[in-house]
Formats: sequence, C-alpha cells, structure tokens
Amino acid sequence: MNAVAALPAPSKGRQLAATSALLRLALRRDRVMMPVWVLVLGLTMSSGAGTIEGLYGSPAARAQVAGSMAGSGSLRALYGPVFDTSVGGLVAWRLGGFVALMAGAMSLIIVVRHTREEEETGRQEMLSSAVVGRRAPLAAALLAALIANAALALFTFGGLASATGDSAGALALGLAIGATGMFFAGLAAVTAQLSESARLAKGLAVAGLGAAFVLRAAGDVATPDASSPLNWISPLGWTENVRPYAEERWWVLSLLVAGAVALVRAAQVLAGRRDVGMSFLPARPGPAAGRLSSAYGLAVRLQRGSVAAWAAGFLVCGLLFGGMADGVTDLVGGNAQTAEIFQRMGGRQELSEAFLAAMVGMLGMVAALYVVGSVLRLHGEETSGRAEPVLAGAVGRLRWAAGHLVIAFGGAVIVLLAGGLGLALGYGKDFGPVLGASLVQVPAVWALGGVAVLLYGFAPSVAQAAWGLTGLCLAVGWIGPVVGAPDAVLRVSPFGHLPKVPGAGMEWGPVLVLMGVGVVLVGAGLVGLRRRDVGA
Repeated sequence: MNAVAALPAPSKGRQLAATSALLRLALRRDRVMMPVWVLVLGLTMSSGAGTIEGLYGSPAARAQVAGSMAGSGSLRALYGPVFDTSVGGLVAWRLGGFVALMAGAMSLIIVVRHTREEEETGRQEMLSSAVVGRRAPLAAALLAALIANAALALFTFGGLASATGDSAGALALGLAIGATGMFFAGLAAVTAQLSESARLAKGLAVAGLGAAFVLRAAGDVATPDASSPLNWISPLGWTENVRPYAEERWWVLSLLVAGAVALVRAAQVLAGRRDVGMSFLPARPGPAAGRLSSAYGLAVRLQRGSVAAWAAGFLVCGLLFGGMADGVTDLVGGNAQTAEIFQRMGGRQELSEAFLAAMVGMLGMVAALYVVGSVLRLHGEETSGRAEPVLAGAVGRLRWAAGHLVIAFGGAVIVLLAGGLGLALGYGKDFGPVLGASLVQVPAVWALGGVAVLLYGFAPSVAQAAWGLTGLCLAVGWIGPVVGAPDAVLRVSPFGHLPKVPGAGMEWGPVLVLMGVGVVLVGAGLVGLRRRDVGA
C-alpha cells in the first residue's frame, strides 16, 4: 500500500508514468531472489577458470580435450563446440551455454512475475486505480530483468577478466550472457500479453527456451563449428557464435540485441491494445453446469495441461537422446577423456549404457523443475485468492493441498516415464531396463519436491527458494562431472546418490532413503500448512 501511495501523478498521455515507482517495488519484492540468481550464476562462471586450469594446466592437455570434443557429436549437443583451447575458451565452452540458458530462465521468471502474475492476483488492478501509465508495469518488469542481466554480465566480465587476463574475451562472454537473458525477457513479455494466466505465459516462454536449446543442440551435432542453419535460427546458437576468447564476433551480439528490442516493442504494442486482466489468447469458458465435484478434480483440471506439455517435451528429448545412444561409441572414438566424462555422468559400464544413464539422469534433474513448479502452484492459488472460495466450503486445507500434490508427484512419474519411453524407442532395445532407469530418478525428484512442500507449508514467503536449490542441483549434475568435481560435491545433489542405471547394478538403499526423505518432507510441510493461517 505504501508503494501505491508513493506513485506520482502522470501527465495526460504518459504511457510510462510511475515506472520508477513500480521498478522500486519490483526490486524490493525480488531483493532475495534476484541477488541469489546473479550470485550463483556469477560465481559459477568466475570459479570456472580456476577449475579448468587445475584440470588442464598445459596447452597440450587443453588441445587434447578440445580435439576430443570436436569429434564427439554427443558432447557438442550438450555443451557446444570448442572454439579455442585457452583457459577462457574452455570456460566459455563448458559454462557459457549453461549460464546463458539459466539467464534466460531467470529473466522469464522475473518478467512474468511482475506482469501477468500481478494481473492474475489482482494487485495490478489495484495499482492501476492510481496514476500508472498503461505500459509502466511492463517497462518496470523489463527494467528489473535488465538490471539482473547487467549485474550478471558485469560479474562474469570482472571474474573472468581477472582470472584469464583477457578482457576482450571476458567482455564478449559477459555481454553474450546478458543479451541472451534480455532476449528471453522480451519473449516472456510477449507471452505475458498473449496468455491469460501466468502459468501459461511461463509455459510458452519455457517452450521457446527449450526449442532454442534443441535447435542449438541439433545444429552442433550436424556441424563441428556451429555453422549449421539450425544454429543461426536459435538465440542460443547466436550466443555460442559470439565466440568469446576465439576472435570474438562482436557483430553477432547485434542479433541478440535486435531480437530483444523487437520482442520488447511487440510486447509494448500488445500491452497498449488490451485491458488489464485480458489477453489475446483468452481461456475458454467452462460448461454451464459444473462437472468438478472434488478438490482433486479441480487440481487435475488446473494442472493437466502442464503435465501433458512436460510429458510431450520429455518424449521428444528422449527420442533425440535415445537415437544418439547406439552411435555414441563411434562419436567418442577412442578418446579416453570423453569416455571418462560419460562414465562420471552415467557410471563405469559399456559406453552406450553410460550415455543412456547420463541422459536419464539429465531428464531426472529437469523433471525436478516440473515438480517444484507444480508444488508451488499451491502458493499461486493461495496468493491469487482462488484457494479461499474452495477452503470456505467443506474442503479442508490438507485435502485441498493433497489434490495438487498428487498431480505434482504423480505427474513427475508420468513425465519421467515419457522420457524413458522416448529413450527406449530411440535406442530401439532394452525397453524394460531403460523405462526402469527413468523410474529410479523418481525418489530424487520427489525429495526436491518435498523441500518445496516444506518451504510452502512453513514459510510461504520464501517458498521460491526451492527454485534456487533445484537450480543448484541441476548445475552440480550438469557441470560437475565435466569439470571433474569431487564426489563430495556431486553428492550435494540427491541425484548424486542414485545408482547409474541402466547398466550398473541396482542399489535399493539410497533409493529407499531418498523416498523416505521425500515422504517426511511432504508430511512436515503439510503439518506446517495446517498450523499457519492461509493467506498470511
């Protein structure tokens, strides 16, 4: 309410009136989430130089690893090609693509949170009753994303420039990451105008981010130097084609900047042509006579689209990775270092099985993002006020929460089975072991979902921290094996305790322990939800 009272009076026709006040409000609300994102991603980049130098201290060692990467289409699909064998060049290869992807995810979360979510909860309507320009909320959200990406770019530049002594390469990498983040901020700004719900807006933006990754990966498999047309129609392909530390292509940055500006302009035009709360893709009206008779039925109705979209995406990714598994031995060739990376990710068995186990693990870590988002749907229902009418009837809060949690945790099983099915179909054999391997990821996914339930139950104001923990596990599992992180670091993630199947022997101990941890966390979170005030 203080922020509303502080809004200045705009002159007639000012479309951006009160932008600065809304920006201050956005930064205040994100005073924890935004610094955590920037700090984690920035430290990942700045610490990468020391790790690479420790692993490959000599030019000969770095040239050897670069040669092996150039010959492996599988690794190029995951990390992109190596353009330079200097320490900075290897940091850009191993970490640049991942951090750029995460910058895109951070940006779309920030923009949707301060645009469509504000409208969905009704806060935007309250703010607009004061003197706020039509385009001010969108401008404030984009400025918040710009500040976060600028801070990340500066962090990356400062850390790598001091570590590698190459200011030009560090600057190019920092700018590429920041510009990638702003491109997806612009994409999220557009989807926030098109859709009526924050969930759909995020889903569309995430689908765009996933499509960009798949196009970039397919392009890198096709060519060893990122010159495929598929790379040039993907924003993430533009990011790697900036080529930091490898005779930087500064002009490629203009593609990212131009794309971001075009998307922001499109979002501004769309925002000026709709009313608050409306969208260009309105939700279909429900039937005249309601058919939902339970809290569980309502949860299914609300989340079934998300489950279907995630399952379809996992099926496609599984088919892609499964199709590569049979030829991974030829792709790796006789290079021991590349084989070692796959074995660290997927276990010390046959290379094709190690690759499958590594891909199953990757799908499991990504599935954790689904379960956290699905659990936090409870928080969205509560803050938007939609939970109150349900809880005002005969439905208790535990029954209401259980309906959503069944979809969240059961949906994770469906999503992983879809990924396993895709892997098995793409691989063309070992159907049962591959499907079983995908289910082995479930306990770790449920454990992270349990953390989200615990945070929501006891401290809903910090429930979003579950995203940070999941992102940390994703970073550890994706980058840790490649940079030779010690087992103690890999075991920070629950996925580091799972057996490397298919291929390796099944270990029921850690699977059952993680399952128990998930159950305890969910139970504790529900106890917290029962004891606190809903809407507090």
